[in-house]
Amino acid sequence: MGPLIVFGVLVFIVVIFMVNALKIVPEYQRLVVFRLGRILGTKGPGLVILIPFVDKGSKVDLREFFLEIPRQDSITKDNAAIAIDFIMYAKVFEPAMSIVQISDFSGAATNIAATTLRAVIGDITLDDVLAKRDEINIVLRTKLDEVTERWGVKVTNVEIREIIPPPAVQDAMTRQMSAERSRRAIVTESEGTKQAAITVSEGNKQAAILAAEGERQASILRAEGTQQAAILEAEGFAQALARIQQVAQGIDVRTLSLQYLETLKVVGSSPSTKFVLPMEVTGLLERLAGDARKAFSEDPMATPPAKKPDTSEKSDA
Repeated sequence: MGPLIVFGVLVFIVVIFMVNALKIVPEYQRLVVFRLGRILGTKGPGLVILIPFVDKGSKVDLREFFLEIPRQDSITKDNAAIAIDFIMYAKVFEPAMSIVQISDFSGAATNIAATTLRAVIGDITLDDVLAKRDEINIVLRTKLDEVTERWGVKVTNVEIREIIPPPAVQDAMTRQMSAERSRRAIVTESEGTKQAAITVSEGNKQAAILAAEGERQASILRAEGTQQAAILEAEGFAQALARIQQVAQGIDVRTLSLQYLETLKVVGSSPSTKFVLPMEVTGLLERLAGDARKAFSEDPMATPPAKKPDTSEKSDA
């Protein structure tokens, strides 16, 4: 029994030794080793061998983490009370310092973030707080990083999540937003009316131009038609005159005599008792009678000329 007990004790001691001596450190962690209370260094990742009861290791996570800073009441430069909460992102870049320099990083970071926020907001007016959120984030990150750097932690980003102004300011902002929307609506309506008026004016202008152009074309066409009609009428009149002249050139004395006889015939059938004949007609009739006698003497079969009409005045007796 004695040897078995001794063997069991040895096995137990070996197991305890192995458990305390062998440490497996993941890639995203580091092991800060202390030997007899003095910092020995940072080990990992991988398998790390420690001396049991002599060395002590503390694991540090190197992954980026975040802290939610609770809502903080702050006073702006123009004495407006507002409530702000934000999120801080940080990452350990020096594992040994994060263990040695600070015991509770989360608590310390939360408190320093609250005080830094009040200091930053106290130097800014309410309008700038509401309008320049990105600039406030940069200022907070810079100031927090200056403090946490000595703890081996770097603040990578700060994001303001919510800003709650006082109720009076909220009402004023609501009224301002409503007024701004009304102004934009009026401006938009005015722009629409202006564009509509411009469009109507352009349409009227184009219509007037087209009407004037149409009237001009119509006037031109009417003038051209009148000109063509006048030309055709003049050409017709000229052709008629030419035709009359051509026909008149072919009329001889006999034809004219016959025309005079026809005229006398018509005159003789009138119920009037007196006729006045011009001397030219008397001479014409004498020449016509002479021509007729001459023609009869040359052609006995011809019809003798009619008796010379009495050119004297005819009475009712």
